[in-house]
Amino acid sequence: MSTPISRFPVPQINDMPEDIKEAVLAVQEKSGFVPNVFLVLAQRPDEFRGFFTLYDALMEKEGGLSKADREMIVVATSADNSCQYCVAAHGAILRIRSKNPLLADQVAVNYRKADITPRQMAMLDFAIKVSNDSKAINDTDFETLHGHGFSDEEIRDIGSITAFFGLSNRLANLTAMRPNDEFYSMGR
Repeated sequence: MSTPISRFPVPQINDMPEDIKEAVLAVQEKSGFVPNVFLVLAQRPDEFRGFFTLYDALMEKEGGLSKADREMIVVATSADNSCQYCVAAHGAILRIRSKNPLLADQVAVNYRKADITPRQMAMLDFAIKVSNDSKAINDTDFETLHGHGFSDEEIRDIGSITAFFGLSNRLANLTAMRPNDEFYSMGR
């Protein structure tokens, strides 16, 4: 008996609206499997579309933060939020994008002891502040990040990625979303 991927019903791919079915099949073609997040979110098509539109806008844009830095933010904040799905899935992507199989595990366990640059440390410190104490964000935070070479646009990206994955972490925990086994061996 296999473990369910969600505590809520998951639609069959052939029963999904055509645009969602096409998106799921495209991901399957690219990665060789369907990440469970696609199946779990497909239960609510409008939310699926909104989620992945914002995901793409934040995580796939060119310029500013590197794609590895974006994934590092996700792993650090998801670990802080105890989101197993996002740590496993985005840890895999971080291993691939950083070309460093140790980095994702280090960041997931304790980014403060990870082999990262002072710039990345400042980025993750700010992301954790956005995640845990956003009401305390002040000009000093921006001065610190500017001192590490971050632009206002990049600072906004750090905050936006963190906020978006706060939502994602909570949805994954609410649904008891199980990480795909494939994530654990990717990029190692």
